[in-house]
Amino acid sequence: MKVFVTGATGFIGLALIPELLEAGHQVQGLARSDKSAKALTNAGAEAHRGSLDDLDSLRRGATAADGVIHLGFVIDFTNFAAAAETDRRAIEALGDALAGTNRPLVTTSGVLGLAPPGRLVTELDAASPHSPRHSDAATLAQVAKGVRASVVRLAPLVHDSSYCGFAAMLIQAARQQSLAVYSGDGHNRWPAVHRLDAAKLFQLALERGVAGAIYHGVAEEGIPMRELMTVIGRQLNLPVASKSSAEAEAYLGPIASFTALDAPSSSVLTQQQLGWHPSQPGILADLEEGRYFGS
Repeated sequence: MKVFVTGATGFIGLALIPELLEAGHQVQGLARSDKSAKALTNAGAEAHRGSLDDLDSLRRGATAADGVIHLGFVIDFTNFAAAAETDRRAIEALGDALAGTNRPLVTTSGVLGLAPPGRLVTELDAASPHSPRHSDAATLAQVAKGVRASVVRLAPLVHDSSYCGFAAMLIQAARQQSLAVYSGDGHNRWPAVHRLDAAKLFQLALERGVAGAIYHGVAEEGIPMRELMTVIGRQLNLPVASKSSAEAEAYLGPIASFTALDAPSSSVLTQQQLGWHPSQPGILADLEEGRYFGS
């Protein structure tokens, strides 16, 4: 099938393109710049010029496609509400273009904050109507339009041996403050998934996903934040310290509240339903390689 992918030049997107091509699909990726267009061409995909806030460009891309994977998201913790609103409008535009076709629309959200601390988050947990991100609700609303819409909720720690978006923020903060910081006792847990495993999951959700389904991109159910920061501190040769929530904000800025969340998460149902079997190295093993820490 011809697959339209937003966020195609991102961390997961560039891993997804070869997965889709190997499976026999054609890929058209959203490109907002000449640099992005060139990256897509080099990866074997076709470039479709536009952006997440250019809804007409999204509709054109989806209309010409047999299926859509929506990976794009504006990562801005200083104005998350605006980023979430952009995401909601993008999902609705993609759904409008696919209405009545039963073509697949696979979108992206996250597992953080879906259950009380200490309880394992599963695919059966619904997103709160007060969630700052609207991806789940916006996607599931497309099913009534005749779209085979499903959601992949990603672990917050998507990684490989050279990069992890959120861990990179923690590393940068530790460098700037000369201290690797975690909140409280650091026993709160974050799930993780390797980007190659995540890319495979999006391919399977496109091909096998059912309307209204929630899938979890989780390979490791929960890494204690203290363990994560201990490895970061060791690799940077910096001390590691616990801080109160208020103190942590001074060190970590707008991401402090996220780092204090406890969000152990499961992907058991996803693995059973899609035949997805994550097999890549874990986040701590990737961090121990030290390639994250180049100057």
